[in-house]
Amino acid sequence: MPRSTDIFLTALAPAVWGSTYLVTTETLPDGYPITLAALRALPAGLLLLVVTRCLPPRAWLGKTFLLGSFNFALFWVLLFVAAYRLPGGVAATLGSLQAMIVIFMARGWLGTPIRLGAVVAAATGVLGVGLLLVSPDAQLDPIGIVAGIGGAASMAAGTVLSRKWQPPVSALSFTAWQLTAGGLILLPLALMLEPPLPTLTPLNFAGLAWLGLIGAALTYALWFRGVARIEPGAVAMLGMMSPVTAVTLGWVWLGQSLSLVQAFGAVIILGSVWAGQRANRVSPSHPRPRLRHKTKAPA
Repeated sequence: MPRSTDIFLTALAPAVWGSTYLVTTETLPDGYPITLAALRALPAGLLLLVVTRCLPPRAWLGKTFLLGSFNFALFWVLLFVAAYRLPGGVAATLGSLQAMIVIFMARGWLGTPIRLGAVVAAATGVLGVGLLLVSPDAQLDPIGIVAGIGGAASMAAGTVLSRKWQPPVSALSFTAWQLTAGGLILLPLALMLEPPLPTLTPLNFAGLAWLGLIGAALTYALWFRGVARIEPGAVAMLGMMSPVTAVTLGWVWLGQSLSLVQAFGAVIILGSVWAGQRANRVSPSHPRPRLRHKTKAPA
């Protein structure tokens, strides 16, 4: 399949993730971040396990729970902490540091060379997100900043390790393993730290269905598929599509204003994503390493 198709399909994932803020605020009860994260991950993961009929072998359990923690449990908890303690624009800008972190993690764990163009594209993308989302009077909370950077590092680690550890199963099965593991980690935390949910309405169930089936099961399958096919730095740059979608939905759906500076920031983000794909592309003289699998997962 052409690389451009792989990039397009992978970019659909963060583009859909940009709807998370709108769906959460408009359809879900407020004040239950860990519980809602568990309900987003665990049912979707279990459903995918039923569909794929593929359980992780014992040798993959440790890696699966570590990846489920990085990509879902730890990432979503830190994301909610940052969102509660920081203005949304600041939290999103810190989250966009993921692309920069991936570049250096991929160097250490995968041996991927650090390309100046990729670093510049990632830094420019962070600037674009800042222009798009951060207001001049934004208040900075130290705990929120640490959580925001920690969330970016968690997702970056999950992205790089998902590339490093490639099980001999489909992307859908790999997604099922990680979603289920992440949900199993989140569930006891929700029971210990949060009060019981109120009675859910049909609108609540619709929001959870969107976030679980589309915003988790489908999109993360596309994401992990892209992680296996595209250079880690290039994949991470696609994550910057999320704030562009979020602002666009706020403008179209909620009637929020869009200033000239914000529009300029969106253009910078899109330009940095394009530049990041070119800068991270493996040249013919440096072919992509072949991934070998020694074990086969049971069907």
